[in-house]
Amino acid sequence: MRYIGLIVGVLLSLSAVAAPAEEYVPSEAVRASQREFAADRFGIFIHWGIYSMFGQGEWYLNYGPRADEYAKAAGGFYPANFDAGQWAEAIRDSGARYVCFTTRHHDGFSMWDTAESDYNIVDATPFKRDVVKELAEACAANDLKLHLYYSHIDWTRTDYPRGRTGHTPDLDSLHYDWNGYRGFMDRQLTELLTNYGPVRAIWFDGFWDHDSDSVPFDWQLPSQYALVHSLQPGCMVGNNHHEDVFPGEDIQIFERDRPGENTAGYSSQEISRLPLETCNTMNGSWGYRVKDTDYKDSATLIRDLVKTAGKGANLLLNVGPQPDGQLPAAALERLHDIGEWMRKYGETIYGTEGSTFEADWGTSTRRAGRTFVHVLTPESTDIFVPVTGKVKEAFEFGDKSRKVKYTRGKDGVTLRLDRLPDETDYIIELRHD
Repeated sequence: MRYIGLIVGVLLSLSAVAAPAEEYVPSEAVRASQREFAADRFGIFIHWGIYSMFGQGEWYLNYGPRADEYAKAAGGFYPANFDAGQWAEAIRDSGARYVCFTTRHHDGFSMWDTAESDYNIVDATPFKRDVVKELAEACAANDLKLHLYYSHIDWTRTDYPRGRTGHTPDLDSLHYDWNGYRGFMDRQLTELLTNYGPVRAIWFDGFWDHDSDSVPFDWQLPSQYALVHSLQPGCMVGNNHHEDVFPGEDIQIFERDRPGENTAGYSSQEISRLPLETCNTMNGSWGYRVKDTDYKDSATLIRDLVKTAGKGANLLLNVGPQPDGQLPAAALERLHDIGEWMRKYGETIYGTEGSTFEADWGTSTRRAGRTFVHVLTPESTDIFVPVTGKVKEAFEFGDKSRKVKYTRGKDGVTLRLDRLPDETDYIIELRHD
């Protein structure tokens, strides 16, 4: 660990003489990760930190407490029921193929044994276990890829240049040390990408904290992205910045909306040609919120997954563990239900391309010579599908004997259903040229 600073310095020096950021070309290792990621279609997001103890979500510190008083919660954080293996098994059985875990959120608390700050789960809590290490091992044992969330914001450090959030009463927003803070982040990232095995993606967040600055803030992202790629050549970079993709990024992230939609106000960016991911919640919260028991039902979540795949994107579905380390029972029920559905219909989701058209009745996914028509909200038994190529046959997915009648038209086919479907997702498979 004492060599971390030297390693970071060398890598940053190398990045300074690398090709200009606009010339970034993903390595073959990154391209392999992109292909694998795009085929996965479903992952689980986990927001967990000492904020869970307050039961008011991961942004609690932003809403008034003093940072020093908030930090005292670490002294009582002992998640006795945390079991990374149980988490990984539940996630694997849901049909998800990767996990994205919040290593350090905006409150600055690190969930691993970092040498860069005592404000971490090993040094500051009676629990004294490295959660990232245990989760990394559990993911590897359950064939789940590991992604690590890392916040660019820190509401507790005096060297972080205050943005529009996190103005806690005991911190001076006029004094900061960007170079010092940037070095701290890079050394932490080096730890995460050196000591925890293969990491398929670093998921950055917080760029938007300075989106109201009168003078645009330079996060110096190209050199940080280069650091990530240097430490693990196959590790992808994603950034939840709510803007068009920046050079050096390998996936594009959309928050609370599917690509091309913007109901939450975070997703006005252009859709890139990178692999796409939409993150969303099961209820209304990311971190554990004791009053938020309004979970979406399983059918709604399955349809969200299907619609996201129809947009050619992955769904990163969030779970906020309880202070004791357990996943909420309601979340486990939804994961179980999604898993049952995926075991039956996952072929229509994994490894597919998105739809080439928009439809009020649902969406479609496709692979070579096959189109999966996902009828979600039909208002008629006639379903027009603007599919290209000559359709050879149509049948209910999974049972070729259950033929579906159709008529050909100039621009596609009209499926003639014998009933108005009421399933969560009524899937018809088309075979075509």
